Amino acid sequence: MGRLQYDAAMLPHYLQPLLAPKSVALVGATEREGALGAIVWRNLAAGALRGELTPVNPKHRAVFGRRAYARLTDLPQPPELAVVVTPAQAVERVIGDAAASGVKAAVILTSGFGETGAAGRALQEAVLAVARRGGVRVLGPNCLGVMRTDCGLNATFARTPARAGNLALVSQSGAICGAILDWAASAEVGFTSVVSLGGAIDVDFGEVLDFLVADEATDAILMYVEGIRDARRYVSALRAAARVKPVVALKVGRYAGGSRAASSHTGALVGSDAVFDAALRRSGSVRVKTYTQLFAAARVLATGRIPEGERLAIVTNGGGPGVVAADSAAENGVLLAELSKETIARLDETMPPQWSRGNPLDIIGDAPAERFGAATAAALADPGVDALLAMYSPVAVTEPEAAARAVADAARGSRKPVLAAWLGDINPNASRRMLESRGIPNFYTPENAVEAFSFLCAHRRNQAQLMHAPGVTAREPETAAPDLSAAGALRERALAERRVLLTEQESKALLSAFGLPVPRSVLAKTEEEAVAAARDIGFPAVLKLQSPDITHKSDVGGVRLNLQNAEMVASAFDDMMGHVRKLRPEARIEGALLQPMLRFAHAREVLVGVASDAVFGPVLSFGAGGTSVEAMRDTAVALPPLNEALARDLMQRPRVFRLLAGYRDVPAADLDALAAILVGVSQMVCLLPWIREMDLNPVLAHPGGAVIADARVVIDPAQPPRAAPRYPHLAIHPYPVEREGEIRVRDGRTVHVRPIRPEDAEREKRFFDRLSGRSRYQRFMQYLPQLSERMLARFTQLDYDRELALAALWQDEFLAVGRYAPNADGETAEFALTVADAWQGKGLGHALLERLCDAARAAGYRALHGYILEANRDMLELAAHLGFTEHSRDGSAVTVARTLR
Repeated sequence: MGRLQYDAAMLPHYLQPLLAPKSVALVGATEREGALGAIVWRNLAAGALRGELTPVNPKHRAVFGRRAYARLTDLPQPPELAVVVTPAQAVERVIGDAAASGVKAAVILTSGFGETGAAGRALQEAVLAVARRGGVRVLGPNCLGVMRTDCGLNATFARTPARAGNLALVSQSGAICGAILDWAASAEVGFTSVVSLGGAIDVDFGEVLDFLVADEATDAILMYVEGIRDARRYVSALRAAARVKPVVALKVGRYAGGSRAASSHTGALVGSDAVFDAALRRSGSVRVKTYTQLFAAARVLATGRIPEGERLAIVTNGGGPGVVAADSAAENGVLLAELSKETIARLDETMPPQWSRGNPLDIIGDAPAERFGAATAAALADPGVDALLAMYSPVAVTEPEAAARAVADAARGSRKPVLAAWLGDINPNASRRMLESRGIPNFYTPENAVEAFSFLCAHRRNQAQLMHAPGVTAREPETAAPDLSAAGALRERALAERRVLLTEQESKALLSAFGLPVPRSVLAKTEEEAVAAARDIGFPAVLKLQSPDITHKSDVGGVRLNLQNAEMVASAFDDMMGHVRKLRPEARIEGALLQPMLRFAHAREVLVGVASDAVFGPVLSFGAGGTSVEAMRDTAVALPPLNEALARDLMQRPRVFRLLAGYRDVPAADLDALAAILVGVSQMVCLLPWIREMDLNPVLAHPGGAVIADARVVIDPAQPPRAAPRYPHLAIHPYPVEREGEIRVRDGRTVHVRPIRPEDAEREKRFFDRLSGRSRYQRFMQYLPQLSERMLARFTQLDYDRELALAALWQDEFLAVGRYAPNADGETAEFALTVADAWQGKGLGHALLERLCDAARAAGYRALHGYILEANRDMLELAAHLGFTEHSRDGSAVTVARTLR
């Protein structure tokens, strides 16, 4: 039953009055030349708003020939949107008037709030409090405003209006918005929406992204980002958006100076740039560094042709541009395809003798249009080619339009991406328009084109990350559960002693509680105890200082290696204690740890770490280890949770991976063992929110395994001892393993229930294909012959923070699927339920829907809605039995609802 789908919005989004209003009032409208109220009024009037436009100003009877009202409360009908340009001190009263008159949305263009200091922040808080009490959603303050081309809205003071198009732009900077609009006008780039967030005291990226995901007119989303406040909401919305349309982000503050400037500009927290990059990667979106790249990425992604690989072929009638493109490929990490012998033989038949016989395919400067077509067709037919760049250099022999047509004709029918660089003429002309109309994005230079292809590759790689749904705990039942009681006892002991730094012995005990490989260690407080411990552990041994006040032991001579006998241990213990007490007389020294000397053939030192980012929370790092880690700075970061595939992706990004993978006569390290350590550490930070920092350095990786030689853990006393439900300390909601279970049906059989995972697409398809026509119609309220790839992706690639699908399985096949997804109001969710024909009437649907209600309640939804055909009496009775009541009727469908809180 139900009409729950993902290809279209079913209800108006709750931000529609703010982002696509039918009527607008401008508070502060004036005819005074140069005033903000005059500039915005002219833009609103020129935008041909389809609804009523009303000026509000107590000092004027009329503005530009329109009757003006003193206050919003004086208007005969409340507008959907109030645009505010009054001085900052008057804004609180204006928002109060908006609430009193029934206005649900306001755009505050005025500056003078949080960006100005303490007084401005106090004023900002007062405005926000009034807005929240009155139910007014606010965009801004200190923003450029909002544009929506399909309803004629231009509520900005921008110099250049947006052209109509299929892109959406969301920006934290009004100045950048204005610059992008100017650039886009000359480049003939159009938009559905332009949203300037400004101070973002209320509406932020997450909610705007939610609106744009449901917007059928928007094909791709562009973002200019300085900082993020609500990481969970942002990442969740970003992941939901990137599943159905390309998302490209221009993130500034990549360096320390830029980060400080961004923070002072928006008042937003700016986390580590590498962490933000990791969040974008995990969310399936693409990051760029300039706004020319922003549009290049959007244009190439909007074609919908995503390469299956990253091997690029280059066809050119000029050797120089071919070399430039090849160099750019190397700089952007793009692989040049190697042409097969068959392709070269095919080209030999149509190319002149002096053609390059390789990639780039230099087809010589006198190439006629037919040669362009032949080279394009041959390259695209090569299985070793994933995409093609065709370049034309101006020559008298061949007209550019003829060459463009030949390339477009040859590319017709191919699903491989084709890009073009028609060089020499930077003005729009017939060949450029023809290429673009045939789905071939054209660029001004070889470098621009290759760079655009690199964004396609990044999109492909990052989309693959959306296919992973790692949980907090391992799915394999034979995997031992972590000892959370032992971990909690270590925390309590340290806090009882007013410590936030665990000793090395405690740190390794914590790792052991999660099954991670650590060497045996014994604490010795005297020379005699050290010798006895070494004899028990075995020689050679290692001696390590134990002090809560000294983090880096090697800096003070607190590590002694390769101690071969008892005499060496005794001497090293005595010398170490004397040396450290001399260097650090104030430090507390608890003794020394005795450990076996870890010696493995072909061992490499790596680092596994945990840090707490100010915005995104726990972050995992991996890279080169040892004492030179600060100097090397060879690390990559990722957001938890991780599974083995995501762990391997993290491992492959630092330069040290080249050593781990093996080289010359050195065998590869045990990458499975390293990945297991990363997954184990991910599990720790998911279950133990109090881990603020962790340094496992070095981790010794060798062909036979991996072992953690040293460990350091810092506690955050403000965090609870166990993760709260739904893991609020994480930016990404893990796979909800806690929703797995069993249902016993009426015939006595027991079926397994679990949340749907991305790899379930084929199971979902088989389940749908086996449904009767009647069951399909009841589920989708239309005759649907098959599920499209897009629908399959949306049904199986879930963001568990906002939506859930539970599947009942028998013999590893779906028997029933129940799901909920958020409604446009953001407070309620819509459910749908389908049971295989042979399993209907066994109580399976009842149990599954009951579990969905429990999960939606835990997720914070206020109510659950369903849409059921009036003829589907069984489903209506089931809903009624579970406390759903009839809400409304629309033709042959009944809307039912159940309050959850």
